[in-house]
Amino acid sequence: MKKFAKEFKEFISRGNVLDLAIGVIIGGAFGKIVSSLVDDIIMPLIGLATGGVDFTQKYIALDGNTYESLAKAKESTAVFAYGNFIQNIVDFLIIALVIFIVIKNINKVQSLGKKEEEVAPTTKVCPFCKSEVAIDATRCPHCTSELK
Repeated sequence: MKKFAKEFKEFISRGNVLDLAIGVIIGGAFGKIVSSLVDDIIMPLIGLATGGVDFTQKYIALDGNTYESLAKAKESTAVFAYGNFIQNIVDFLIIALVIFIVIKNINKVQSLGKKEEEVAPTTKVCPFCKSEVAIDATRCPHCTSELK
């Protein structure tokens, strides 16, 4: 049991677990922001473009009757709430688009920071024996030729 506890302690204290926990927390907060973007900005614009249609209230009552609202229909019978499905598809597409844009920009910024400067060479090739020698060598250690 002590070995198990020790292994668990090592696992939990690794950076990967902490990174994952931070990612989940930030992902949850990011999800709220994107959901607000969809619910409060995008969907009202789509509703305006479609003549004020609220997709979340679109449904078909499976008993064939007509009800005032989705909530009243759900109280009385089973409903096929296709409008909510449309809303969730739009949510997904917008979330995927936003994540794609964010990751694309993060990768772009990271690639700018990773442009490595050319490292000065530390060796050179002896013109006589073609062996690799230190850059500051004045004589080749292999053929003893003088190097310029």
